[in-house]
Amino acid sequence: MSGKKDVRGPGNLPSDARVFIGRRDELAWIAGEFGTDGDGARLLTLVGVGGVGKTRLALRAAEAAREAFPDGVWVVELSWLRPGGQLPLAVMEALRLADQTAGSVIEALCLWAGDKRLLLVLDSCEHVLPDCAALVADLLAAAPGLRILATSRERLGLPGERMLEVEPLPVSEADALFVQRAAAVDPALALDDTARERVADICRILDGIPLAIELAAARLALYPLEKLHELLADHLGSRLDILAADQEGEGPPRHWTLRTTIGWSHELCAPLERLLWARLSVFAGTFTTGAATSVCAGGPLPADRVAGVLLRLVRQSIVLRHPTDPERFRLLDTVREYGADWLRELGEEEAVRLRHRDHYRHFAREACADWNTSRQVAWCERVLIEHADLRAAVDCALAEPGGGAALELAGCAGFLWRNCGMPRDAQWCLDRVLAEQHEPGPDLVLALWSRGAVAMNQGDLEVMQAWGERCVDAARETGDPAMIRAAAYLTGGYLALVGRMPEAVETLAADSRLLIGMDWRGSALVMNSLGIVYSHMYAGEFDKAREAARVTRTSSVRCGERWSRSFVDAIVAQMDAMSGDTDAARRNCRAALTGHRLLHNTFGLAFTLDILAEAETAGGDGRFAARVQGVGQRIWELLGRAQMDSPQQLAARRTREHTLRTRLGDETYEQAYAEGTAMSYDEGLDYALGEAGA
Repeated sequence: MSGKKDVRGPGNLPSDARVFIGRRDELAWIAGEFGTDGDGARLLTLVGVGGVGKTRLALRAAEAAREAFPDGVWVVELSWLRPGGQLPLAVMEALRLADQTAGSVIEALCLWAGDKRLLLVLDSCEHVLPDCAALVADLLAAAPGLRILATSRERLGLPGERMLEVEPLPVSEADALFVQRAAAVDPALALDDTARERVADICRILDGIPLAIELAAARLALYPLEKLHELLADHLGSRLDILAADQEGEGPPRHWTLRTTIGWSHELCAPLERLLWARLSVFAGTFTTGAATSVCAGGPLPADRVAGVLLRLVRQSIVLRHPTDPERFRLLDTVREYGADWLRELGEEEAVRLRHRDHYRHFAREACADWNTSRQVAWCERVLIEHADLRAAVDCALAEPGGGAALELAGCAGFLWRNCGMPRDAQWCLDRVLAEQHEPGPDLVLALWSRGAVAMNQGDLEVMQAWGERCVDAARETGDPAMIRAAAYLTGGYLALVGRMPEAVETLAADSRLLIGMDWRGSALVMNSLGIVYSHMYAGEFDKAREAARVTRTSSVRCGERWSRSFVDAIVAQMDAMSGDTDAARRNCRAALTGHRLLHNTFGLAFTLDILAEAETAGGDGRFAARVQGVGQRIWELLGRAQMDSPQQLAARRTREHTLRTRLGDETYEQAYAEGTAMSYDEGLDYALGEAGA
């Protein structure tokens, strides 16, 4: 979940600064099918060949329809997925759900969407078509207010599905697209009558396929228009004529046009450009020059030449810069597919995929080794940015039964995902890797610790206890005192959660001989100290809780970490509120909200917002408290468990509501509460932080 302000309302619909050309009839059809307020067709599928413009059309239509969906327009990019059950996780990630339940992901998605009015854009479904069809059927059955706009090379095949076949651009619109892209490449390009005839002929040869036109226009960086027209007419036109002849006079399928255009672009590339293109196809998401060098260098492509070759591919529009981060790059799915085919032809697919796996294995290992430091927030941001490729690397490692890479990579990724707000991804990989037997060692301890910590988040106490016991046993086999103390987080946490506070404190108590290190074990030791704070507070031992909080916060500040420190700030704020010190509660809530937001800790945010609402209810602004209660409730929904199903916390929420209704009146309370629930994730946090700091 982004910590940046979203001024466009709920959703993750990307902005596109490029001029949108044509498609008026298609946009009108989509708008008519959805109806004026989103009460029309429930499933629309835009079908067409690769590169025909399905994605841009879907995004533009979604932008036009967003006012009809108060719960947002959400885009799920699927081109990088492989079949095998990751689709629900991809949807959950796009929806910014940090689900903390223990049931199936599909059940959690259906439950969350049940009372929402939202539009879900599923882009590039053809890679996982059966999975898409099954998930869409479940979601539509569970959520009457849900509408789905899908793009695919073939329809989903569900009852009630409405389909629009997206055709290539007509001549005038294709010409306009070429001219627009050409102007970006060569602003000095002059278009007299002869030049316009050449442009029209180029677009005819390219069959009006937008991506083919864009790839051709990018070649103006290397060739004048006259030469470009000659190359296309001689090479591409003749090939399409041959293909047509092979089909006994029938027109060539349009996917030949794009495929042939991409092949023509490939032929015009220098040998090292072709090689890098092929090797870059292993990246599932965006990548940096450093990542490209690490994964793709080797043989005839030395490391010191990767950056230069990459920039040449950018100039040819084979590789695209990320729209908001020019240091990151990406491949369109059709271009990636061509590169992947070439990689197989070269016989390098397995070798490059293993290099990709090992690159992200190193990344995850380094992040865990450096987690308990002032770089924690930066690591969290990188984990989120690299999520698609980290997941692909984990999937590659898990495909090798018994491999040591799988245990290390899944353990590290599971730890990072658990602490960066993606517990479901952590559970997915950890359950798979821990289903096998492994030799004792640090990697096994980390994997067990991470799985137990996920169960703690989910409130699944029996499962947490079982993983905790296994983790303690594995830690003892290593003989590492820091690992043994780290494992105590699970056993001590279990004791605290079942109300055995004195035993929890004894189990979690720090060993004064141990130094708190920079790695995940050091982080676990700080979490142990945090558990002591919780235990004392819920035992009613407030003086001891405040002293333990002081010690924990000192350790956190010394390390530079924010995860545990933010929870400490929230607990101290809760004690401030209980003692009637509203000003102190506000200050500590603000500190906690800031830290939790930086680490995308949805549970920490929801927990802290409840404390802020409690403090304001007791001694502050009642309308603000009601709005914050609404903001908090929307964020609790992202977790799938209101107040984590805690009877005490649920009772406290009901008491706050009763107090505020009595103080403000039902109508004023309900209006303020509705204003809070209407705020997007970022708007709500900005509001709570702004007012809390006033």
